[in-house]
This record gives sequence, structure tokens and C-alpha cells, in this order.
Amino acid sequence: MDQQLKHENNRFTKKQFPITLVCDRVNSPANIGSIFRIADSFGVEKIYFCGENITVISKRMQRTARSTHEIIPYKQSEQIIDVIQLLKSDGYTILSLEITKNSIPVSEYHLTSYEKIAIIIGEENLGVSEDILESSDQIVHITMHGNNSSMNVATATGIALYEITKQLMVDKIY
Repeated sequence: MDQQLKHENNRFTKKQFPITLVCDRVNSPANIGSIFRIADSFGVEKIYFCGENITVISKRMQRTARSTHEIIPYKQSEQIIDVIQLLKSDGYTILSLEITKNSIPVSEYHLTSYEKIAIIIGEENLGVSEDILESSDQIVHITMHGNNSSMNVATATGIALYEITKQLMVDKIY
């Protein structure tokens, strides 16, 4: 009989990738908790929560995060542009996850060997800020086939991380 594996006896290899998430005004406790869980699932090294009046730790976030907020390092900054400049100076490629007229499907973004990536994700109603889009090295989107042109930020983050980490594994970069 095939049984669900418990956390302590799963068959996955733990890996960490040089991927940092930068949240642009993401402030929903449920989304923040989900982003922590997704970041842990895909071996993200760090998360930045940027914007004014962002409350990262809350009871709702903790229920959703299921203790992953204690595993994934995170920082808060009111000024996202400062975080972007810091990451660029540290050699990160800045990818914004947003649909624009010049964005490409995330599945078509080709990583270079050992490239460090910062993925900017935006608050659901506002998306990634215009000035951040302009500061990005590349804007990527998720190809969708329905009527809606957006999805939940945590869901989109999971899809983008899946595509990027899949490429890293297939190309045997990590």
C-alpha cells in the first residue's frame, strides 16, 4: 500500500539555491505565510518584505507558514529600491514577476551557470511598482490560458520558483 510520507522521512534532497524573493508591498498574512512555505519548498535562501507598514509576523501568518518563517531568513525594509541596489551590487540578476508588453514567459528565461537571482513579486492589487520594473534586468510572466490576467501572489511565486529551480536541476547547474 502506498502511504503518504511524513516530513521526517520524505525522499527529497534538501538544496538551497541562490534565489532571493523580494516582496513589493505584499501585506496579506495568508500570502506571507504561504510565501514562507513555498520559499522553503524550493530552497530559497532569503526573503525581503518591502513597503511601509508591513506586518510579517502575525497569528494568521504563523498558522499558514507552519514554522517555515523560523527556517527561511528574512528582512524588512521600507524602501525596496535600497534592497534592489544592494542585491545588484552583490551580483544578483533582478527578475520581476509581472505581465507587461515586454515580459517573457518565466519558462523561457535562460539562466546562466551559477547565476544569483532576486525575484520581485508584487502585491496582488498593485503588482510590481513601475520604478522597480524599470530597475529589473528582466520581466517574466506566467503564461495563462483563461480570461483572468492575474493570480494569487503566492501561487504565482510557486509556479515561477518551480520553473526556475526545474531549469537549475535539468541543466545540472546545482
